Amino acid sequence: MSFIELFNTFANNLLPIMLITTAGYILGKVLPVDSRSIGRMVFYIFSPLLVFNLMVTSQLNLKQALLTVGYTAAIITVMGLLAFTFGKIFKLERTHLLAVVLTVAFGNTGNYGLPLVKFAFGDEALAVASIFYVTTTILFNTVGVVIASLGHLDLKSAILGVFKLPILYAVIVALMVKGFGLQIPLPLSRTIEIAANGAIPAMIILLGLELAHIQWSQSLRATSLGVAIKLLLGPVVGLLFASLFGMSGHTRQGSVIESAMPAAVATTVVATEYKLEPSLVTAIVFFGTLLSPLTLTPLIVLLSR
Repeated sequence: MSFIELFNTFANNLLPIMLITTAGYILGKVLPVDSRSIGRMVFYIFSPLLVFNLMVTSQLNLKQALLTVGYTAAIITVMGLLAFTFGKIFKLERTHLLAVVLTVAFGNTGNYGLPLVKFAFGDEALAVASIFYVTTTILFNTVGVVIASLGHLDLKSAILGVFKLPILYAVIVALMVKGFGLQIPLPLSRTIEIAANGAIPAMIILLGLELAHIQWSQSLRATSLGVAIKLLLGPVVGLLFASLFGMSGHTRQGSVIESAMPAAVATTVVATEYKLEPSLVTAIVFFGTLLSPLTLTPLIVLLSR
């Protein structure tokens, strides 16, 4: 793994994302851009149609999809447990501990993960990554929200909230289309394709806009712990479970990269909503995203071999 190989991998796969993210960051600092509206556009239109298009056009079968779902759930569970264990060892106070668990368990598998997988490994790996992303989204909107709520959330409301996720219905319809061998009319397929092509640029710009609202945390220990566990242990756990699940090829590439992503920007929204140390959560997201090329670059090289 030479320096030239690492540099080329970074320049070809991560640098384009970083540059567009930086553009979004600067835009958010200079102009009063409503990132929430853009986020809704991505959430309700671009993201579901991207997942639908990937599932319909890829060679991904049901067995691979279910394998990825199981893998994703295992990764989230193990990373959350590791964060909890290390948090206890370092004697973090309760709110800091839960904030670290939330950010370590749920990675940025959408805004950052999907474009990175596409650039590094192509559409077949991207189809696998989209399943990882969908599973993460569902678990985040149930388990993640419960963690952030510190126990004062109505669990029934969290579960019912899953059925409000448009991405869930995109998956269901895509499975029906593939399962019954349905042919999508050309005008509709082109509409879906246009929206799907716009999803990734919109996601990257949104990442930059969200990072522009960073808050600084006073808890250096909790911030460092959250970033270190996510970036250093994420790839290790991802590779280990890929072997345990018997993954190979594009399935392994897409899944492992997603498991190694830094903390999700969406955790800052939930942390703010439930007053779970939002400054700490956003600091972990910001520094994790900033430092992520240091771990993701060699991981891409390793998975490419």
